Amino acid sequence: MIYLKTDEEIELMREANQLVGKTLGELARHIKPGVSTLQLDRIAETFIRDHGAVPAFLGYGGFPNSICVSVNENVVHGIPSDKAILRDGDIISVDCGTLLNGFVGDSAYTFSAGEVSEETKLLLRTTKTALYEGIREALVGRRVGDISNAVQTYCESRGYSVVRELVGHGIGQKMHEDPDVPNYGRRGCGPLLKSGMCICIEPMINMGTWHVVFERDGWTVRTKDHQYSAHFEHCIAIRPEGPQILSSFDYLEEIVGKDF
Repeated sequence: MIYLKTDEEIELMREANQLVGKTLGELARHIKPGVSTLQLDRIAETFIRDHGAVPAFLGYGGFPNSICVSVNENVVHGIPSDKAILRDGDIISVDCGTLLNGFVGDSAYTFSAGEVSEETKLLLRTTKTALYEGIREALVGRRVGDISNAVQTYCESRGYSVVRELVGHGIGQKMHEDPDVPNYGRRGCGPLLKSGMCICIEPMINMGTWHVVFERDGWTVRTKDHQYSAHFEHCIAIRPEGPQILSSFDYLEEIVGKDF
């Protein structure tokens, strides 16, 4: 069932999502070679709790940490570890969620640790742009498939592949609500977009094959061919005047810049 949110509920969701953006901004100050992904997790949890919220990922479905950190060929759901030390040239996708005032915020960004290759920068730039291509299609009266197709077309036309096994989702008082929001599909298909719907659009785009492997830890998903993957996510509200982005990259981009 798809739950339509009131104006008041959307504002509460905006607060939760803005805190996610601020958390990612705090993490941006620490993402560099030599830092462990567990250090980043502890920074995020402290920051979220200090701002009156709860890490939405911690304990969700048994997940053991407050953020998902996925390095290089890992697509999503990577578990923070004191053994996972960032190296120069790594990329790291950080997926973060907060629970604030009864509503969930959710956003993700792929950072560079040190200097990365031009080929890697292009992957990041393409994936991030594809996110906004999808958001532009999130209009009242359109279909979820219009969002999906926009992401897929943009990325595949540039030689990248789109992960099939993992998708975006509805969001509200629960982390995952209806509808699913795939990053591939056909225009004119899927659930109708209505005012008050809140969804997370999150392209997961690979340099090589779209096939992935689910690791034995029960969480980490990596590319089958071990090539790099990027992941960007915004939470948006469908509104009569157009899509409203509830999350934000502004806080982190003050630190890392707006381009790669």
